[in-house]
Amino acid sequence: MLTIKEVEHIAKLARLELNEDEKEKFSKQLSSILDYVKKLEEVNTDNIEITAQVTGLLNVFEDDKIREISEERKEKIINNAPKHENNMFKVKRIMQ
Repeated sequence: MLTIKEVEHIAKLARLELNEDEKEKFSKQLSSILDYVKKLEEVNTDNIEITAQVTGLLNVFEDDKIREISEERKEKIINNAPKHENNMFKVKRIMQ
């Protein structure tokens, strides 16, 4: 079973604030999910063809379109970010 510390770490990564009852609840629920995944890992898939999707649809992506938004909306979006600077999201560097 996942420990409370592990649940706290997952919650921190997801930027969730959990109370003690929620930590206990999610410890049990997440552990149950991981146990189920372990069962799925036992299934023999040696002769199963790789499948990316099952509907038969091809290229279901939409073209990127630039949409103008109001300055007020832009400001709301930027201000929702944990860190921002000069009207841009500020994130940790991922490459050195």
